[in-house]
Amino acid sequence: MPVRKGAPALRCAGTLCAALLLAGCGASPTPQTAPAARQPAAAPTTGDARPKPAPVPRIPGIGPATQARVPDGTTQAFVVTGATADSNTAVGVLYERDAKGRWTATGGPWPAHNALRGWTPEHEAGDLRTPIGVFRLGDTGGRLPDPGARLPYDEDPEFAISGTGFSGESLEGSFDHVIAIDYNRVPGRTPLDKERPLGPEKGGGVWIHVDHGGPTQACVALERDTLRTLLVALDPSREPVVVMGPAPELAR
Repeated sequence: MPVRKGAPALRCAGTLCAALLLAGCGASPTPQTAPAARQPAAAPTTGDARPKPAPVPRIPGIGPATQARVPDGTTQAFVVTGATADSNTAVGVLYERDAKGRWTATGGPWPAHNALRGWTPEHEAGDLRTPIGVFRLGDTGGRLPDPGARLPYDEDPEFAISGTGFSGESLEGSFDHVIAIDYNRVPGRTPLDKERPLGPEKGGGVWIHVDHGGPTQACVALERDTLRTLLVALDPSREPVVVMGPAPELAR
């Protein structure tokens, strides 16, 4: 078949026209401008940039779980700390909270005794262990006259005691002054009250009393002058509590 002259030229022209038409469908031609200056990349964020609230001040040596058990209105705490769960000697320190929420020691450290076999979170009558926890202090009393306590004080000869302790020491005078710990008792009554809301099997009559020179049944014992100092210092308007137990437990 004879080849038509001029055909290749026509095919090339058609291809060029198609390309021009396709270019025209994209956008209208615009004048070229200089490229915009590159802006520095924003620094990557690694988390919430909002200011974090300040941590709630805690009593020295007390962990968040124990601190959470201290009532919000309490600004006075007597902390009794044993070295281990089985120790029957301890140290007591009185702390007070200021207007900014900071806790500061205002009394002690004072030597103390607790129960013969140490501490327990589940106290039972006769287990010879002191209950661990945070307990209100609201009622006091003793065989001797009130030394100037601001908490209610019940002077009563029924606080007399005799006999010997675990080390053979005399118990006489141990209840000359006492501070009732609100463990299994009805608040607002004399420490001599025998009602046990949790039942008699959970024990009761857990006090802070005069140290007789040896371990106790379940109470905390302080030297006579120390106990009198604590009695006078405790202020009902500060809603005082005792925080007591082995140091590792209280640090949680």
